[in-house]
Parts: sequence; structure tokens; C-alpha cells
Amino acid sequence: MKRLFVAMMCLAVVATASQEVDYAVRDEGVQLADELVDEYGFDRKDVVSVLRNATYRPRIIELMTRPAERKPWLQYRDIFLTETRTAKGVEFLTSNADVLNRAYERYGVPPHIVTAIIGVETNYGGNMGTYRVIDALSTLGFDYPRRAAFFREQLKTFFVLACEERIIPFDKNTSCRRESGALASGDGRMINELVGSYAGAMGYGQFIPSSYRSFAIDFDGDGIRDIWGNTEDAIGSVANYFAEHGWRNDALVLEAVELDLTNDALVTMANEELRPNRTIGEWKQLGVRSAANEESMAALFGFETEGGIEYLLGFNDFYVITRYNHSRLYARAVYLLAEDIRSRL
Repeated sequence: MKRLFVAMMCLAVVATASQEVDYAVRDEGVQLADELVDEYGFDRKDVVSVLRNATYRPRIIELMTRPAERKPWLQYRDIFLTETRTAKGVEFLTSNADVLNRAYERYGVPPHIVTAIIGVETNYGGNMGTYRVIDALSTLGFDYPRRAAFFREQLKTFFVLACEERIIPFDKNTSCRRESGALASGDGRMINELVGSYAGAMGYGQFIPSSYRSFAIDFDGDGIRDIWGNTEDAIGSVANYFAEHGWRNDALVLEAVELDLTNDALVTMANEELRPNRTIGEWKQLGVRSAANEESMAALFGFETEGGIEYLLGFNDFYVITRYNHSRLYARAVYLLAEDIRSRL
């Protein structure tokens, strides 16, 4: 028994020690530094200092293996569709009405949709994440083989983003200026202090680095794209993201439908694709009963409820919501929360 205890203690020590890694000397870290130096003119010592400060977080790996989107709809919906979240959404929309309306005028995305995204992502800024972004992206980019390539690219993009936004220690580098020209100071922000989700998503709207670079905007005109502390920038950035992904503000986003359940082939088509893949006319020929225009494109979805599977058709704007998070559960939760908020105004 004593030997077993000693062996278990040794294993615990090894497990703990294995978490103490220096990403700056790992082959992947050295290669990343080489790329940043060669492609963007980074100072190697700055890159090395940041990587050396990054910490492996095994908890992040655990969280990645069991995301909420794997839950059935009847469990998933209860996370986001609550009285409290709806009430806070009404408060957020009312408090930021001028900015939301300005974003609506510019990008065509209604205030209740932008509000619902921020509500689902961070509970209106109340939970923007607790992990340092550098830790999350290093852990996933170097120690999560299943999606290492994706997160390594996000880590690289995070360095470039930090340089563009004049975040310390990259605030003095002039080789990474965006095409729009010189930026204002990064306001003293340090890269090792930036926090986000376990997947490295940031700010009110939880943008991953590539989305931040491509879609975040300076909506208040102060020269800084700050989606952490500036609600104007956060709102404008979410609206811009939707507009860039093809939001049309169509009247029909989701439609509850009935199917010919004797058609086994039709039933298996549910959840086949997120993108609208057939016209309503084609769906009708297959046995879907819909009141929508026959030329409209839609995809068929099934959602688990207490009474069985509920079937809905998702149209263009539903698909656009899935571009934010590639999940039919997520998109429906956002849409229903948005509708709940709008109904209270």
C-alpha cells in the first residue's frame, strides 16, 4: 500500500511538472517566432518574452472536449433563454439605444440581434472570460493536436493584432501598421494582461484574433478598436461582422414546419447542412409543409424537445448567425433571445 501511495505521488509530481513548459524553446514556438520576425518584422526578444510567459492550462483542454453545443436543445436552451438574461438584454439595449441604432443605420443589423449576440456570448459584458488569451492560444496551438493548426494560426494572428493595436511590448513596432494608417496609442494595454474565453475569444462579442483583425471597428472614432471596455466599438464590431457575412434583415429567419414523417429520407436531411441548400419549392416536393415563398432558400433542422423532435426551416439570416458560432443550437438561442428582448420593448 505504501509503495502504491509513493507511486501515485510520483505520478502527480510528473503530471504537475509536465504542465511547466517554456513555449519559447519548443520547436513550434521557435518556428512561430521565426515567422513573426521574417514576415512582420517583429523583434525576436519581444516574441520570446511573451511566449516564455505563456502558461499551459490543462483545464482549457478539458473544456474544449465538452462544449455546450454538444448538449441536446432542451438542455442547451435553458442556459441562455432565461428571464434574467432577457431582462438584462432589455436594459442593455435601452442603455445603448443610440449606438445600436447608429449601427443599425450603417450595417442594417437590428439592435435586438446585436444585443442578443452580446447577451449569449458574455452576458452583456458580465463574463468576458477569465483565461489569459496568450495562455489559451498557446495551450491549444501547441498542446491540442486535434485543432492545433487552427489555434496556432490564431496565436500568430494574436501577435500581429497586438502589434497593430500598439499593445505592449509591441507598441513600438512600426512594421505592422494597418493600411488605414497610423493608430492611436494602445492605451497602455499589455499583451499578457488581456483575458478572454478558454478558446481565446475576446471582448463583449468574443472575437477570436482573426475575427478581431478582420471585423472589429473603431466605432467611436478614438483611433482604437477596443472591444473589451468600449461598448460602442463592441456594438459596431458585432454589427459589422454580421453585415460582412451577408445579413439581409429578412422578415423570415426561422419557420416551424411539419414533415411527412413516413419519408425516412426526408427525416435524415434534418441538420444535414447549416447553409440554406434547397428552395422552399423543393422542400415542399420532399414533404415539408411551409408557408414561405417557394423561391426562398432554406435548410432543414431538427431540435430535441420534451415532446419529440421539432422541425424548422432556417433561412439566410439564420445561417448568418451560425457564422458567428457554427451551431444550429447557438443560432436558435440567439434568435429566440433577440425576439424575447424585442417583445419587451
